[in-house]
Amino acid sequence: MISIVSPVYRAEKILPLLVSEISKLAQKIGQEYEIILVDDRSPDNSWEVMKLLTETNTNLKIYRLSRNFGQHATIMAGLSKASGEWIVVMDCDMQDQPKEIEKLYQKALEGYDVVLARREVRIDSFFKRSCSKIFYKVFNYFAGIEINNEIANFGIYNKKVIESVLNIKDNIKFFPLFVNWVGYTTTSVSVEHSSREEGKSSYNFSRLISLAFNVIISFSDKPLKIFVGFGAAISCLSVLVALFFAVRFFEGKITEPGFSSLILSIWFLSGVVISCIGIVGIYLGKTFNQTKNRPVFIIDEAYES
Repeated sequence: MISIVSPVYRAEKILPLLVSEISKLAQKIGQEYEIILVDDRSPDNSWEVMKLLTETNTNLKIYRLSRNFGQHATIMAGLSKASGEWIVVMDCDMQDQPKEIEKLYQKALEGYDVVLARREVRIDSFFKRSCSKIFYKVFNYFAGIEINNEIANFGIYNKKVIESVLNIKDNIKFFPLFVNWVGYTTTSVSVEHSSREEGKSSYNFSRLISLAFNVIISFSDKPLKIFVGFGAAISCLSVLVALFFAVRFFEGKITEPGFSSLILSIWFLSGVVISCIGIVGIYLGKTFNQTKNRPVFIIDEAYES
């Protein structure tokens, strides 16, 4: 069986086409299939449309979360309900083309556990493409790994890969990073990327910044190392400056103490100390949230044929 998992948000006008195209493709491949749609508590009528679609498609399973948990937590909710040997993850906005699933599946049958969809030509706004590049450059630097910004969630994954991903108990979920971390035999294929059928992306600049910040803090200790290095550099610099002023003093070139330089030094070093404490506090806060062991999603309603 092939399971196709898609998180749903503001997609009431797209869903009928999405389900229709996936069904046609699955029948063409000739394998048993299930379509799993998870509503991330969308404010539009997506859930009502999903319920109507279950009346005409016996392969459709739908779930609704109790509140908005975010895209990656919603993906995890869908993965937890998938029963196929192969599991496809794709967005619901039709930018990930259902017809490309066949290409991913055929590549997987060559012996790969993970086949990722590589969007060589992205049909997105200049702003979104730029934000995506910046996000992954910053993230790769801090996390110490390499994730290609041409690759997102769209791909096909063996069941054992998804089981490994679901076993990751991190409170902050980021599906592409989890797939990268668990390993397995991975490749990618070039796919066609389409424009959105309806609406616009829910990821604005502030949400991208928030996502980047949370993921970096959750998966990397590099900010702590940077501040440790910065503090050490400031200490070394202060010793050199102290030696310089000591020499000037014994040469008789300093006759009056400098009030301005003293105040500026206090302010500067105070800022460094407060920043370091703040970074440590953020890590402690994330650790505190992790120890609560709260569920990352809660399913409120479910309709399964």
